Amino acid sequence: MVSPLAYSQIFSEEKIKNLENFDKKKLSWGFFLGLNQYDYQFKYEQDLKDILVETSAGFSVGLISDLRLNDYFNLRFEPGLFITQRNLQYDESYFDGLDFNDASLLREVRSTYVHFPLLLKVSTKRLNNFKPFLVGGLSTSINLSSNENNPDDNSAGEFRTKRNVLFYELGFGVDFYLEWFKFTPSIRGIFAITDEIVPDADPNSPWTGNINAMRTRGVFLNFTFQ
Repeated sequence: MVSPLAYSQIFSEEKIKNLENFDKKKLSWGFFLGLNQYDYQFKYEQDLKDILVETSAGFSVGLISDLRLNDYFNLRFEPGLFITQRNLQYDESYFDGLDFNDASLLREVRSTYVHFPLLLKVSTKRLNNFKPFLVGGLSTSINLSSNENNPDDNSAGEFRTKRNVLFYELGFGVDFYLEWFKFTPSIRGIFAITDEIVPDADPNSPWTGNINAMRTRGVFLNFTFQ
C-alpha cells in the first residue's frame, strides 16, 4: 500500500520544465495557423422568416507579437489573414409580388479579412509544462472582398458589405512548453460591434430592405507556434 507521503511525492513533485525561461522574455514572437467559421446575426425591420446563413470552414494565418506585462498578463498583437465564405438563403416571402428565380434566393458572400486584434492574455501560474489562459480584447478588420463602393447592388447580383468592421473577442487556450518551442491551441469567439450591411439603392429591395442591421460573429480555432 502506498503511504500518503509517497503518494504526495509522486503526484506533487514538479517535472523537468521545458523552456524554463521562455516567459521571462519581455518580447516574444511567433505565428499561427488556424480554421475559422463566420456567421451573420441579423436584426430585422419586419417579422419575416429568418435569412438562413450557410457557413463553411475557412483558413487563417498570421503573426504574433507578445509583450510581457508581468507573470500573469501579456499584451498581444496578432495581425492575420482570414478567408471565409457565407451563403445567404432567402425565403420566398421576401419576394412577394416580385418576379424571382432560384438564383434570386441565394447570395454568396466571400470575405477576405485582414485582421488586427489587440488582446490581453490572462494566464494562470505555470504547472510543469502547460499553462491555461483567458484572452480578450478589441479588433478591427479590413474586408478586401466587401464591394462597398461597387455601384452595382443586388439588382445586378452584387451583395455588398462594409469594408471596415470593429469587433470584440473572447477566448481561452493552453500553452504547452515543448522541448524546442511553445505550442498553443486556442478557441476564440469574435463578435462585430458595427453594422456591415450596405443597403441597395431601392429602399424596398427584397435583399436588404428588411435588414435593420447585420453583424458578423464567428469562431476561431488557432494553433500558435512561438
